[in-house]
Amino acid sequence: MTGPGGVSLLAVEDLDVAYGDFQVLWQAAMHVGAGEIVALLGPNGAGKSTLMNTVSGLITPRGGRITFQGARIDGLPAHRMVGEGLAHVLERRRLFPFLSVRDNVLLGAHSRAARPHRAETLARVEELFPVIASRRTQLAHTLSGGEQQMVAIARGLMARPRLLMVDEPFLGLAPRIVQEVSELFSVSGTSRASASCSSSRTWSWHSGSRIVATSWNPAGRS
Repeated sequence: MTGPGGVSLLAVEDLDVAYGDFQVLWQAAMHVGAGEIVALLGPNGAGKSTLMNTVSGLITPRGGRITFQGARIDGLPAHRMVGEGLAHVLERRRLFPFLSVRDNVLLGAHSRAARPHRAETLARVEELFPVIASRRTQLAHTLSGGEQQMVAIARGLMARPRLLMVDEPFLGLAPRIVQEVSELFSVSGTSRASASCSSSRTWSWHSGSRIVATSWNPAGRS
């Protein structure tokens, strides 16, 4: 799926990424269309998180091109990405453990574009994730792993992004919770695009997603 005029919402082309002298990605490429759900699958160490971290500005690529909504974003700092309409839920949730559920969620609406709609977006998020309302005053670190993951995704949605990226959304979750969270991607993705990366493929077959596979470094590369 592509956006107006056949342009992808996100396009990654010929992306090279390295940590010092150790190269992780060689000419990586993927695209995400408006309203599309894309699952980035691959084994541990294949560069899935590195690709997401590069798209969101946490890592500067060595080469290649990243285009979002028709504009180049490779090289932009991470703090600019939310304002551009891109939200990133990092692996292992990264909540503030001693803040309440409500405070963690509201932190997602700090950008200039999201702040005026904070009450409206919060109401929508609480509809998608009832735990946000029922546990609003509870400290984040006292929640179960599945509940913490829902809070982290809700915080990302509070930014009202055009693209929501979620790294390892089901890591350590029970199968029942995996099913619940994967269904929420379909519901929340009706007006935005979603991209997630995972080492597990089972959830993606019944979430309506398009799958992009990654693999370990090609033979002969160093």
